[in-house]
Amino acid sequence: MSSVLFDAPGPKARIRHWIYAGGGVLAIVAIVGFVVLRFADEGQFDGKLWSWLEYETIQLELLRALGATLRAFAVGAVLALVFGAIFAAGRLSDHAAVRIPATIVVEFFRAVPLVVMIFFFHFGISLGAPFYSVVLGLTLYNGSVLAEVFRAGVLSLPAGQSEAAYAVGMRKTQVMQTVLLPQALRAMLPAIISQLVVLLKDTALGFLITYEELLRYARYLGGIVDFGRPLVPITIVVAAMYIVMCLALTGLAKYLEGRNRRNKKAPVPAKKADEIVLTNEPMN
Repeated sequence: MSSVLFDAPGPKARIRHWIYAGGGVLAIVAIVGFVVLRFADEGQFDGKLWSWLEYETIQLELLRALGATLRAFAVGAVLALVFGAIFAAGRLSDHAAVRIPATIVVEFFRAVPLVVMIFFFHFGISLGAPFYSVVLGLTLYNGSVLAEVFRAGVLSLPAGQSEAAYAVGMRKTQVMQTVLLPQALRAMLPAIISQLVVLLKDTALGFLITYEELLRYARYLGGIVDFGRPLVPITIVVAAMYIVMCLALTGLAKYLEGRNRRNKKAPVPAKKADEIVLTNEPMN
C-alpha cells in the first residue's frame, strides 16, 4: 500500500532494498567476526580467564549485583514516571504561577548532566547510602525528560478532541483523564520505554560513587589476578546481561502496544451498540 510520504516500492526498488539489507548484515557479521578473531588472538577465550564462572560464590555475588541494579532501576523508574506526570501537568497548566516554575524545574534538570547530579547528591549533600544519590539523580534527570514526553504526547492530539469535551461541559481535569491521556499514552509508549531503557543503562553510573551494582562488581572481578584479570570475559557477560534486560523492556513495550491495538479494534458489544443508537435518536 502507498503511504502519505512515499509510494510502495516496485520490483527494482525491493531488489535494491534487499541488496542494501544483505550488505548491512554482511558488514555487521564481518565486524563481529573481526572482533572475535582479535579476542582469540589475544587469548581472551582461554579457559583460565573464564574459570571464575565455575565458582558458586561469584555467581551469587553477580546475581546480588544484578539485583542492586534492578532495584535502583525499579525505584528510579517509578519515581521518574510520577515526577514526569506531575511536572507535565504543571507545564500544561493554564496558570502561569504553576506553569513557569514547572518549566524552570524541567529545563534545569534536563540540562544538568546526570553524573554531575549524582556527584552533587553524594559528595555535596551527603545523602548517606550511594543508593539514594543514584536513585535521586535518575529520578530528576529521566523524570524531566519524561515530563517533556508526556507534554508532547498530549499536545500532539488534534485540538478538536479537547474542544469537543469542553463543549459537553467537562472540566479540564476530566478532559485530561478521560479523553486526552488514554489516546496520548498510545503515542507516548515507545518514547517512554526508550527512556526507561536509558534509565536502566544509567544505573551503571552508580559505580562512580561505590554503589555495589553490576558494573562495579564486574570491575572488581576483572582485576582479580588469580583468574588472570578477566576484564574482557566479565565485560562480555555483563554486556549480555544488560542486552537481555533492555530486550525485555522492548518486548514489554511491544506487548503493551499490541494489546492497546487489539483493544482499540475490539468490536462494541451489541447491548452497548443499541444504547448508542438509542441515545443518538432525535428527540420528539
